[in-house]
Parts: sequence; C-alpha cells; structure tokens
Amino acid sequence: MALNDILPGKLGFGAAPLGNMFRDIPDEEALATVAAAWEDGIRYYDNAPFYGAGLAEIRMGKALADKPRDQYVVSTKVGRLILDEVEDIGARDLGEKGDVFKHGLPNKIVNDYTEDATYRSIEDSLKRLKTDYIDIAWVHDIAQDFYGDEWLCKFEEARKGAFRALDRMRDEGVIKAWGLGVNKVEPIELLLALDEPRPDGFLLAGRYSLLDHDRALQRVMPTVAERGLGIVAGGPYSSGALVGGPNFEYAPATREILAKVAAIKAIADRYGISMKAAGLQFALANPAVAAVIPGASRPARIAEDGSALRESIPADFWRELRDGGLVNPAAPLPIED
Repeated sequence: MALNDILPGKLGFGAAPLGNMFRDIPDEEALATVAAAWEDGIRYYDNAPFYGAGLAEIRMGKALADKPRDQYVVSTKVGRLILDEVEDIGARDLGEKGDVFKHGLPNKIVNDYTEDATYRSIEDSLKRLKTDYIDIAWVHDIAQDFYGDEWLCKFEEARKGAFRALDRMRDEGVIKAWGLGVNKVEPIELLLALDEPRPDGFLLAGRYSLLDHDRALQRVMPTVAERGLGIVAGGPYSSGALVGGPNFEYAPATREILAKVAAIKAIADRYGISMKAAGLQFALANPAVAAVIPGASRPARIAEDGSALRESIPADFWRELRDGGLVNPAAPLPIED
C-alpha cells in the first residue's frame, strides 16, 4: 500500500525526543508534547524501540491510550530488541548515536534483523504502544554508521529475515506497510534494486533536508517517485542545526555546516521567514516525500511546526537559494518557474 494512502497528512510527529534524546525530559513534559500534537491536528506518530530503549514507545502508548485507534497512524521500527536485563548505557556501541540516548532507560539493546527477532520486536512494540496493530514498520538503521564494512552482512540478514517477516505480517494485517528507516541512501538503493520483497516506502532521516539533499535527490528520489512508493523525511532540521542548534547529525556541527546555515538564515531574515518554514516546505516540495516528521519534546514546538508549514514564503526566496548554490539546482522547490 502506498504511503500516501496510509498517512493522514503531510506533517507528522517524530518521537525520538520522547526517549530522552540529548536531555532528561520529565514524563509530564513528554506527555504534554504528544497532547499538543494531537490538539494541533497531527495524526501520524513515528517511533522506535531504540529511542530511549523503549521509553519513547512507553510514553507514546500512555499519551495515545484514550485516543480512537482508527483516527491516527503509528509507525515503529524493527532491528533492535529491548531486553529486560540492564546494561551500562555508557558502554553501548551505537555508532554515531552513542550518546544521543544516554538519558534513556538502561535496558539492554540487541541488534537483530532475523525473522524471529522481527516478530518479537513487533510484539513488544504493540505492548509498549498499547495497540493491537502497527500501521507502518521500518527496518531500522542498516547503514555504515552502525556496522561499518559489515553493513552488507546485516542487510543480507534482514533480507532473509526481517523483510520476509514483514511481508507476511502485512499479508496478515498485523501491519499495513513496511520499508527501511535509515539515515543513508545506500540501503534504500540496494533494496530498490531487488525484485523481491517489495517495500511500500521509506523513512529517510537527515538525507533530504536543506542542509543535505544531493545524494538522495540523485540516487533514490526519482526511483521512489516513479514507483509511487513515497518517502517520509525525518530530521528536517538536521538534529537542530538548521534552526540554530549546536548539533548536526547527532554531533557538533562543523564550520562548513554552520556557514551554510548562516547563509540560508541571512536570506530568510531578509524575507522575514522562519528557518523551520524553509526546512519543512523544502522537503515537502519533492513529489517523492509523503510526509515530514520533525521531532519535539516541548509542547510549544508543536505550534511552531504547524505555523511553519502554513507560512507563506515568497518564490524569490527559493530562487535566491538556488542561484546562490545553497540548494541543488535539480531540487524541486515550492515555486512555479
């Protein structure tokens, strides 16, 4: 099933911050943020067991427990099991995301893309999310960042295990759709090249944003659009760098990135538009993008995202970005030339 037939709108909610991403967030604040998203009309919520070792799913399950299940869409991910045993959070080997969830739960995280682990992961997520079905399941983080030269072995493990299991669960109605949830384009390219199985779409985090979109634009977007699959664009603010934060891709932003942000902001300030509006509307201008899911851990951020999506941006702003080499000249923009 195409993502556009499942997703209830263009703006969703990325739940990574609910797992205490970068900071220790009180339960009350986390639950209030989801409540604010609901009040603002957001009906798509993306989650993962990895986010705080189950914490984000637990919180979202509580926040949505009294909501009619047929009125919202939830996605989660497979590939990492959360065990009952405790481990040293500081000793976890999580690639570039090593310290991102240091304030999460201490439950042991095991990477496993086999068929049995996939069934168990979905079962565990159903319990944490307090629901009886998952709308979309993403196979999480099969990429070089986490497995180095071994990532192809992990992909093969998933091809023989997770992909087949998710195909069956889709046929059985346990899920409606599945795909990859990654922050690199290579796994998507590889899966698109296979005859079987066939995914319904992809969640691509951080690779189709104002600050980083060249590779995705050239190597996956045309094929995804041609096949009518769809991409959910995660991380539209590039870990906060686009909107003035210190991090880009889970680490301190480089001088090059900070310079690019400054150049874009200088133009945005002249036109009186927000950087959030620029980031969200840029991503959604690509016909392959079915939805965008900024993360939030404070209720006030939800209203900002909604306003940014509705903000009017002059066509000249986009032309100036393109003429200044700040966006790829082939990138679709929300203007008519």
